[in-house]
Amino acid sequence: MTKITRGYVPGRYGQLHFREAGVRGDRPSLVLLHQNPASSLEYEPLIAEMARDRHVIAFDTPGYGMSDAPPAPLDMAGYAASFVDALRTLGIAACDVYGFHTGSLLAIEAAIAAPDVVRRVALTGIPMRDAAECAERLASARNAPALDEDGTVTLGMARALWDYIVVARTPGVPLDRAARIWVDKLTPLDRAQWAYHGVWSYDFAARLPRVGQSTLVLQPAEVITAQSIAAAALIPRAHVVELPEFDRDVFDLPAAIQRIGNALRGFLDTPTPASKETVAC
Repeated sequence: MTKITRGYVPGRYGQLHFREAGVRGDRPSLVLLHQNPASSLEYEPLIAEMARDRHVIAFDTPGYGMSDAPPAPLDMAGYAASFVDALRTLGIAACDVYGFHTGSLLAIEAAIAAPDVVRRVALTGIPMRDAAECAERLASARNAPALDEDGTVTLGMARALWDYIVVARTPGVPLDRAARIWVDKLTPLDRAQWAYHGVWSYDFAARLPRVGQSTLVLQPAEVITAQSIAAAALIPRAHVVELPEFDRDVFDLPAAIQRIGNALRGFLDTPTPASKETVAC
């Protein structure tokens, strides 16, 4: 069984927590960046799968999981800069980056900020919603309620997350795994919406064309599939591989982990694809 260890690296906002496994070798390290408001906990099954033949490290975004929080919400470039700092501090001179949902934007910004370090980019679920919906969601994130003495805010959040993560989970996801993810997503409390300030104010049209690396978009049949594929069209060297047999909870299903692992290896360990394409697999 793959051993996953945990550690901290000093960062610009305090300590940055990470999970890692595998051994640094000829292949670049694989960096995993999680969705909001989760942490690197969601990646444990993928870490174990990918660490069979390379070094894998998954960071907790500042303010999430066990990473210290910044003094205020940041934009996506601000969060991504903390990961670039950490990579340099840890002596990781070359890496590939994979991001999921919020993590897809963090991966994009890391690739833009450090093209000398980030070799290839893989993404799932690029959250490029239309301008009106982004504005509505940004206003909601900025007006998220503070903690209250009687617990109304926190208990309401807990109930909504339980219903979505545990009650509505995909068949086959164990109860104890879903419950651990539920606790993990509650950890930020009133900071849960902070990263969404950066997501819903993100300038997709300006930022995505700046990604110079070869990019794979692994896209299950989820709610934002159309938006994600449209976003991929803005990335100059992107190609899309669709995973129509999966929708959500993709890191908690063995079949999905195997499929994602195979697709990532095929992309990361072979020559860069020559052109954009959408492939149904």
